[in-house]
Amino acid sequence: MTPEFVIGYARQSIELALTLALPMLGVGLVVGIFVSVLQAATQIQEQTLTFVPKIVSMFLALLFAFPWIMDKMIDFTRNVFINLPTYIK
Repeated sequence: MTPEFVIGYARQSIELALTLALPMLGVGLVVGIFVSVLQAATQIQEQTLTFVPKIVSMFLALLFAFPWIMDKMIDFTRNVFINLPTYIK
């Protein structure tokens, strides 16, 4: 294995991890901004009010995105196992 191969493989792994986290992070961002605007408009400054909607919405986003996430993870893992003999050389 060359250093270029290892760096490329690590880059691919990091890109996959970021891609898989994107649906939950995006939903959390949108809900967080919405709750912040709502808090600013109503002048309610309760800190726990921001966490519960974000946690629930991120969990729902995970439930909806889970088949796609599993498909991406299975493809990546399958690719690793299929190409394992070429990686060892």
